[in-house]
Amino acid sequence: MLEARPDLAELQAREILNAVPGHPAALLLMARAQRYQGQASAALATLEPLARSQPKWAVAHLELGLARIEAGDSRGGERALSQAVALKPDLSAAWGVLAQQRRMLGDSRGADEAEARQLGCAIADPVLMEAGAALVEGRLAVAEHSLRELLKARPTEIAAIRMLAEVATRLGRYEDAEALLVRCLELAPGFTAARHNLAIVLYRQTKVGEALAEIETLQKADPANPSYRNLQAAALSQLGEYARAIAVYEPLLADYPTQPKGWMSYGHALKTVGRQDDAIAAYRKALEQLPSLGEAWWSLANLKTVRFSDADLAAMRAQLARSDISDEDRFHLEFSLGKALEDRADYAASFASYAAGNALRKQTLDYDADETSAYLRRARALFTPEFFAAREGFGSPAPDPIFILGLPRAGSTLIEQILASHSQIEGTMELPDLPAIAKRLGGRSRKGEPSAYPDMLADVDVETARALGEEYLARTAPQRKLGRPLFIDKMPNNYAHVGLIHLILPNAKIIDARRHPLGCCFSGFKQHFARGQGFTYDLTDLGRYYADYVALMAHFDSVLPGRVHRVIYEAMVADPETEVRRLLDYCALPFEPGCLKFYENDRAVRTASSEQVRRPIFTDGLEQWKHYEPWLGPLKTALGPVLDAYPEVPEFPPHI
Repeated sequence: MLEARPDLAELQAREILNAVPGHPAALLLMARAQRYQGQASAALATLEPLARSQPKWAVAHLELGLARIEAGDSRGGERALSQAVALKPDLSAAWGVLAQQRRMLGDSRGADEAEARQLGCAIADPVLMEAGAALVEGRLAVAEHSLRELLKARPTEIAAIRMLAEVATRLGRYEDAEALLVRCLELAPGFTAARHNLAIVLYRQTKVGEALAEIETLQKADPANPSYRNLQAAALSQLGEYARAIAVYEPLLADYPTQPKGWMSYGHALKTVGRQDDAIAAYRKALEQLPSLGEAWWSLANLKTVRFSDADLAAMRAQLARSDISDEDRFHLEFSLGKALEDRADYAASFASYAAGNALRKQTLDYDADETSAYLRRARALFTPEFFAAREGFGSPAPDPIFILGLPRAGSTLIEQILASHSQIEGTMELPDLPAIAKRLGGRSRKGEPSAYPDMLADVDVETARALGEEYLARTAPQRKLGRPLFIDKMPNNYAHVGLIHLILPNAKIIDARRHPLGCCFSGFKQHFARGQGFTYDLTDLGRYYADYVALMAHFDSVLPGRVHRVIYEAMVADPETEVRRLLDYCALPFEPGCLKFYENDRAVRTASSEQVRRPIFTDGLEQWKHYEPWLGPLKTALGPVLDAYPEVPEFPPHI
């Protein structure tokens, strides 16, 4: 009766208890029936004493954990579920819910372990059990080999397919994971865990519409599930639907208030729409619940307007003194402490914290400066005047995109905000679509493999070039909500794809945001980026990257004269109206006074400069790097002649 008529099941359990008072199984059934009726408090009144009287009964602790979670006590639920799996390690249902709770509470590693445990204990096949154990221990190559061998013999084994998708996900091979999970659901459409995994993989590939469709399917069966609701809110944020995301977060956090990462994500959404005070309160709430959550400290620091108190400094230092926090929390804390000490003009200590955070973050990445330089050489060799002359008329003729590119922290958000204040232009975000297309064209599925990009563009014919341009427009269409004829793609890294842009979107505008090398590079060094800027965590890497970027853009200035419009940040700050008029002339648009009052634009801004562009242009940040000049020797050396020539460009030898 539990599933169909939990009210009748409760009556039956009470009849048993009238006959046999205190019967443990009847108490468990009654509590479960109460929970199924949405009476979590009544269930807890039964389960708390039951779990105390039956300390080794795993199922009682499982039910207690579920009831606590439904009552909004995520941390208490996690404790009870942990006790349940400690008593009965093969309790698959407990591992699954435990993974959800640990992730909500900010314990990503614990969540990964619980998910792997669930995969391992849900099966009896010895090969799958071995693969599950390898997943738990992080031996991904072993797990992948075992699973591929098994699937050669049993290609429809859905548990193995899902486990292999988990391996691919952890390795960042999301396209492989997506294909495996789609196959899994073809074989077993009701496999809920696989559908949830698919929604996550789609979200991580920014296939937001598809991810939301899968989430909608999941929510039809389980609308209150906090993991589904969290993912829905994150996907809506990625789509730029911040009001809808906030409308999901608010009741979710009311129902499940003990989830520090949920409060942090809610804070991100609030910050993006300009509700700064509410965002700060949300970040503070996250830190109340998990003081070691380094990303929440960094979220406060990254507002650029928060000044940390003495108590904040003491709290950050106390967390850094611990030996049991994750490297991710540690480097976020170091960046945050660096910002706090910078605000206090303690520049030596500030630099030490920034350097410590960068060094730790660099250890987690595999950025290769030689690879960037080699790409530059291949791009300069390919994109000649003859290359473009032979492909005149290729690509989609649409003039819609305006690409703002360069290096991060070079003023691109300011340019975006100015242009997005024009009646004909819509601002979006740092769109990942062009790099995704380039990655696919390169055909490289993992680090270390050679990429065919950009050389393979020599073989692209007129039909393919047009199709690629149309693909880009289709992929970015969900970000366009205002019906304006032009839109902005503000991904800085697209400087590496100027040749591709001109080939597939010859009428798109390209704006290069450039800032003084030391100001730009050191601003990047003290900024922790969520993803995609692996060169910023080492001063030498930063200098080489900036010099490579200048060399490539100088090449395009030579082979495509006038194609790229350059905005020098210092010139924009010194004479905004002149630079704005030049910018609009390049875009073939009439001047509008609103572009000079960009700080009055209430659009959502999704970058680290979100609060800065809500104020008039200011000059106090232009020379902040000078406070740190004693420690910038490696950066100056790596920049070489680019530093002395700025804002002009030195002569680059042909081999560079």
